[in-house]
Amino acid sequence: MEIRRLVLPGPAPTALDAMTLCARLVRLYEGGATAVECDAGAVTAPDLAAVEALARLRLTARGRGGFTVTGAGPALRALLDLVGLVELLGEAEEREPAGGVQEGVEPDDPAV
Repeated sequence: MEIRRLVLPGPAPTALDAMTLCARLVRLYEGGATAVECDAGAVTAPDLAAVEALARLRLTARGRGGFTVTGAGPALRALLDLVGLVELLGEAEEREPAGGVQEGVEPDDPAV
């Protein structure tokens, strides 16, 4: 298993960076990488372009090999959580189910 590393530029990747990073990611997989570790440690001032870059990288990696994000700081984690994309970090969300939503319905349950 060959794991390669891809580093996001800081303080925040731009839309142009996202295109370049995705092209680099494809080259890593084509070069024999079975998994890529994306280091987000330099992203200290994340914005929506950083979110877009991570989303594009995750989509690019789909079907090609493993992809994990490491080093995400509190600001990036908070922004991803705010926009509902914390799963880009590869971590399970720990949210409560929406209020008023039933997980299962029994035949005798009254309509709400």
